[in-house]
Amino acid sequence: MKGGKSKSDTKASRLSVNKKPAKPTKKSGKAAKDPNKPKRPASAFFVFMEEFREQYKKEHPKNKSVAAVGKAGGDKWKSLSEAEKAPYVAKAEKRKVEYEKKLKAYNKGQAEGPKEEEESEKSMSEVNDEDEDDEEGSGEEEDDD
Repeated sequence: MKGGKSKSDTKASRLSVNKKPAKPTKKSGKAAKDPNKPKRPASAFFVFMEEFREQYKKEHPKNKSVAAVGKAGGDKWKSLSEAEKAPYVAKAEKRKVEYEKKLKAYNKGQAEGPKEEEESEKSMSEVNDEDEDDEEGSGEEEDDD
């Protein structure tokens, strides 16, 4: 096999030639989330699950599996009739209306821009420190006269 390449050598060389540069991650392109933005409301199923989890934990105190609770909750939800689901749907709709009100207020505040009254803690402390220095300095001047 003088000068000849084995099959594994040719595959390795082909693979190395065909390598593509790494793509930038999508996360780096996303804007930072605003912590003041209201959270989306829970769907009717998740409203149901809030109550179901409590009942399930009472009935099965030794079960620590989240997956088991979720699976049991999903099965129970599927078995409910539309009439049995109605109270959860109503609660979800009520939460959705409240969310939309909060979101409108939030968006209105975003359109107006940040409030000028709000200052960072550092700038507030600097202002307070300057005020204290002025008061101390003015007191010393009066004593010297």
